[in-house]
Order: sequence, then C-alpha cells, then structure tokens
Amino acid sequence: MYEKAYKLLAKQEKISNSKAKELIDRGLVRASGKKVVIARGEIKTDTKFVVKKLANIKVIFEDDDILAIDKPAYMTTDEVSNKYQDYFLLNRLDKETSGVMLFAKTEEFQTKAITEFKKNRVYKEYVAVVEGKVIEETTIDLPILTIKNRGVAKSKIDMTKGKPATTTIYPMLIEGNKSKIKVVIDTGRTHQIRVHLNHLGFPIIGDSVYGKTNPNVNRVLLHSKVTRIFDYEFESQEPKEFKVFDFN
Repeated sequence: MYEKAYKLLAKQEKISNSKAKELIDRGLVRASGKKVVIARGEIKTDTKFVVKKLANIKVIFEDDDILAIDKPAYMTTDEVSNKYQDYFLLNRLDKETSGVMLFAKTEEFQTKAITEFKKNRVYKEYVAVVEGKVIEETTIDLPILTIKNRGVAKSKIDMTKGKPATTTIYPMLIEGNKSKIKVVIDTGRTHQIRVHLNHLGFPIIGDSVYGKTNPNVNRVLLHSKVTRIFDYEFESQEPKEFKVFDFN
C-alpha cells in the first residue's frame, strides 16, 4: 500500500496536511535515513518518518544601530525579516544557509551600511563542505548573471551579461573525497558561492540545484560564519553538520 508522503506524515505526526507539506518542503523530514524530497510523492504506508526540529533564531549582538542574528537553516530570509519588521535588512542568506544576518535599526545606519556593502568593504566569511579535495588557496573572479523565473532565482557564470563576482577558498580539512573549506567573498551575488564552487569542480554537498542531490544530507552545507562591518565583528558557530563528515 502506498500514500502521498505529506498525507502519511500528517497522520503520523497528527498535524495538518499543509503543515506536513511545509516540513517536507523545508527539508526537515527523513525516512529510511534519507531526506524526503517530494511531498506529493508516493511512499509505503508503513514508512516511519523522522522530523528534524527547526532551530530558533538567536541574537548574536544588538545595540542602538545594528542587530546581528544567527539564522537557522531551513528558514527563508523573508521569514526572518517578518520577525524584525521594525528594522532594515542588510544581507540575505539562502533558505538552507545558516549563520550571520544583519539588520540596521535606524535609516541613517542603514544608508551607511549599504554603502559599505556596495563598495565591497564588508568582510564575509563562510564555511562549506564540498565534494573533492581542496588542497590550495584559489580565487575565482568570474561574473554572475541571475535570472528570476516565477519568483525563483537561478544564477550562472556569464562573461558578457554577468556582474563582477570574486570568491576565494582556503582548505581546512580533507576526509576521503570531501573537503571543509573557508570561503571569503568580496561581492555578494545571488548564489555566488554555490555557482563558483560548482564551476571549480567542488560542488557544495547537499546542493541539488548547482551540484547534485545527496540523500544523506538534509541541507546545503554552507554557513555564514564571520561578518565584519565598520568596527563590528560577528561570528556564528558552525552547526554540528560541519564538525564531522558522517555522510557518504
């Protein structure tokens, strides 16, 4: 016997169908050790699900001008912004990317901060786990073009129409054919790190859009670790998924 995944999950968790579909779409649901990807996909009725709890937003720092928060994976930037509607968003992170996000608390500070971002004077450091062996520091300076279709953005390297984008990677740890790396970006194009790393032959593990699906990983293994702006420095600790390579 088979049932649609979200309907079966709703029955097992005693939640609504819409809530069950949301959990699957977020990437929070696993079955038989693998991520459930398609909410409407047919699945055996004796399937047992494991649902990962969505972490809470944590405040890293706050003063009269700026708020730095630690964004959990599986939450969109817009969802985070809705919780801080009185403030001004300064940077965006993809849904599955965790780490440092900034809000200005006044329009005056927002204007000054946006200038820093536009002039590439904000230090942005990430950590990623990728396929392949990264053994040396590498800089990729290739323009990126982003195209939006029905509200979904996708980027690619485009030498004629793309906007400037620079990414530098540093090796941290190699285990088997996987590497943990530090990533520093001078610019901040949509999906910049994911596109550049895939172009180098080091797709981020869990990135089904620019790399390949890994059923043993719930999320894109990319984390915004350190951001410096003006005299501020904010750091978000690496999630446990980045500590040990316990996936194949």
